[in-house]
Amino acid sequence: MKKFAAILLSAALALSFTGCSSGDDKSTLKIYDGLYSEMKIIHQMVKQLVEQDTDLKVKIMDEMSPVNEFNELIKGNSDLLNCYDGTLLTTYLKYDPTDVPEGTSLYDFVNEKATAEKQVHLLDKLGINNTYAIAVPQEIADKYNLNTISDLVPVAGELTFGAEHDFFSEEGSAKYNPMIEFYGLKFKAGNPVDIGLKYSAVESGNIDVVIVYSTDGLNKKANLKILEDDKHFFPEYNGALLVRDDIFEKFKEAAPNLEEVLNKLSGIFTDEDMVNLTYACDVEGKSPQDVAKEFLQSKGLLK
Repeated sequence: MKKFAAILLSAALALSFTGCSSGDDKSTLKIYDGLYSEMKIIHQMVKQLVEQDTDLKVKIMDEMSPVNEFNELIKGNSDLLNCYDGTLLTTYLKYDPTDVPEGTSLYDFVNEKATAEKQVHLLDKLGINNTYAIAVPQEIADKYNLNTISDLVPVAGELTFGAEHDFFSEEGSAKYNPMIEFYGLKFKAGNPVDIGLKYSAVESGNIDVVIVYSTDGLNKKANLKILEDDKHFFPEYNGALLVRDDIFEKFKEAAPNLEEVLNKLSGIFTDEDMVNLTYACDVEGKSPQDVAKEFLQSKGLLK
């Protein structure tokens, strides 16, 4: 009986060690997918380029919220994610744009802090500035003559504001309560909305003012007018791949050129490009895989 128990214990220990070693797999690059089309498209581009140009496989795992994605990255359960320097600054590292020293770019400042505090860093910028933006339906803009966020101040009491739940969280400074305090806005209501229902809520008239991402193709579909952030509340959100500091050492045998391959994505986008790519997914119904493939081929990066 003792011998049988010992065999069972040995088997259990072997399984536990096998499970632990799976996180150290040096042949598979792991990514938790994002909730938004932009993240999905870029993650697919990473997969297609890495699998074409290295001996690595790329495993795109379940969707996660941005904060959970970041937490899994720093725990070592994934290897990279599509990120933005403004998100890294305000949401993940809990700094404010005012903490960036004069003469230093937000991107350089946050990269230095991320390496020192979390052992992660941003690769080269992708060329996208997907910042938060305040938008209104064109008919609302025309009715109240709205061009800037400050133009909302005298009429906010007549309007309902809406955004996804994450924008109402306390994770980061570029969120709802700091924004309305900064601009002196007093909306009739501020309502969290499921992200999948946000644009339909605007189109049906249940929301008058909405938070959007500047490169979201659904802005075009919903005929929204982006209001100028005239007091510069929102920081830049330059897109870049966020990687663990040890990623290139980890994969040096299977992909000694991994950094070069990942940086093939740097500078190849414009904001207009990303609007069109997300529009293709969210409005035209194309898959992120197909959209990524077509764009990479158009840039001569994919065979």
